[in-house]
Amino acid sequence: MSTTQPRSRTRKAPAERAAEILGAARAIARESGLSALTLRAVADRVGVASGLIAHYQPSMDDLVATVYTDLVDDEVRDVELLLDAHEDPARRLAALLATLMDDGREDLTVVWVEGWAMARRNPSLAEAVRRQMQRWQALVEGIIADGCRQGRFTTSDPGAVAWQLIGMIDGLNAQSLARGTDTARFAARTARAAEVLVGAASGSLAAETTARPR
Repeated sequence: MSTTQPRSRTRKAPAERAAEILGAARAIARESGLSALTLRAVADRVGVASGLIAHYQPSMDDLVATVYTDLVDDEVRDVELLLDAHEDPARRLAALLATLMDDGREDLTVVWVEGWAMARRNPSLAEAVRRQMQRWQALVEGIIADGCRQGRFTTSDPGAVAWQLIGMIDGLNAQSLARGTDTARFAARTARAAEVLVGAASGSLAAETTARPR
């Protein structure tokens, strides 16, 4: 007579289990987007019952917001590492444009697009999205302001220009995701448009060839 063997469970320290759950949630979000983060999906990835996930993460809305924040934090650190290789503001902005329009960033584009949509029904995520958008705006504005101080750019409103550049890039990335096309094909045009917006010399924001950190 056959018998069904119960799935063995390994008792782990609370901190270790919490980290395991968060790691599983991050992996799911990178692979399939924020919308794939469900109690069952995380439980299946960890190999435990859904009730255990609920014990450690009683609010899935909060877990989604935490995962979103973690992934965007990683993204910002990668970009800052890339920008640290350049002192000239024009080169920094060129590198920023090139990496944000890299065709290998589709997983993060999904996270951003779904974050905007899901934030309408998830207050925790909405707050996280606003914080990260402000963080990106501050990063881009800082580069443009430095360029103005050094005479590389001439715009009188670095903050507004930063928002416009971010909006252009986000829009192209989102549309390319929906259409199944490569955002990088628009990188040269976007660089030329950015030169006009920041008041930079023609060709000074040409595509940066430095590889993106991974």
